[in-house]
Amino acid sequence: MVALVLVFWNIHQPRKVGMGVAFLLGLLMDVHDARLLGEHALAYTLLAYFAITIHRRVLWFTVYTQALHVLPLLFIVHAVPVLIRLAMGAPLPGWQLLLAPAIEALLWPLATSLLLAPQRRSSDVDETRPI
Repeated sequence: MVALVLVFWNIHQPRKVGMGVAFLLGLLMDVHDARLLGEHALAYTLLAYFAITIHRRVLWFTVYTQALHVLPLLFIVHAVPVLIRLAMGAPLPGWQLLLAPAIEALLWPLATSLLLAPQRRSSDVDETRPI
């Protein structure tokens, strides 16, 4: 779920949430999950790089088409830690690994509507409201 929010903000606000934020979030996830230090940091940094690379193109599409563009990025985020663990001698995980990126891509429209909700203007104008 962290990857979904991270790719959302990398696409919508690439100057504010960039690769540095992704690297720090990855380190925090490594500590939280007690994994090899840098495993998630590498995956999130790659995610941020690719998301920032395609952010202008993705914003032209509808939310459902954006989910199709984000799906390979989410797959990369889940594949990098697995490849690192395989290199360290861990066994190959099952096919359930493919479910996480698909579910996160299906949640893209919901995440988009929830994360953009505070930026929407209200339909009724209130003069005492600061924004």
